[in-house]
Amino acid sequence: PNSHPQREDKDNKPTDDRFILIPTPNSKPTSSPIAPVQEPLHLQERQHVSPKKETANAEIRAAEKARREGYSRIEVWVNEAIQAEIRRGVTVSVQEVVCGDPDCAPIDTAIAILFPSGGRGMLGIPLESKDVSKEALLDVFPTHQVLAAWARGEDAEWPPLDDDDDDQDEGQRPRLRFGIGKRVVCRVGPDPVTGWAPGRVIQLWYREPTWPANSWAPYKIELEDGRNIFAPGDVDQIIREV
Repeated sequence: PNSHPQREDKDNKPTDDRFILIPTPNSKPTSSPIAPVQEPLHLQERQHVSPKKETANAEIRAAEKARREGYSRIEVWVNEAIQAEIRRGVTVSVQEVVCGDPDCAPIDTAIAILFPSGGRGMLGIPLESKDVSKEALLDVFPTHQVLAAWARGEDAEWPPLDDDDDDQDEGQRPRLRFGIGKRVVCRVGPDPVTGWAPGRVIQLWYREPTWPANSWAPYKIELEDGRNIFAPGDVDQIIREV
């Protein structure tokens, strides 16, 4: 005998509680209608962005893309211009810097070349990275003799500089993240993990008499192993807080 209780429906027909009645598509709902689904908040906000703001955002994204593409091209050209026998392990860092001199281009492209030996050099081009051509780079590129000296870890003058070009109002330079005496770690080799060395900042806005006009390194650093180096840019890829 069936042990499950049975009940009668409105037509006095027995029914089995083991089964659930599922309404057909034509059946009427027995509860209140379901509220419409709300779109995610970030989609609602996006729909309310004004055309003017959307255009500005698109321009910012396009400018950033052009800058990154310019950096990539310059890095390739720099590596191609370095003689093959000293190219291995070289790190090339490219960034745009604001020039504080009203008589020069508002934005320069600074290029730092770091060799595994610890030798390094820097050159600047008075153009935005997107406007730098291979010809403009090669016009200011160091000679093979200078590059070879840097590869050996030696100092080498590049290019000659007039004394009159050594003056720049410090108030026109951008504010730096670190002060004198600050302990930092600096990129000194190509390996992203082991290519760092600790030290402390000993000078702000360092420059050498052989550098191009209005070319400055934000920091001079004394490493714990006794070497003195400079950081060609105030960015985490080159110098970081301990």
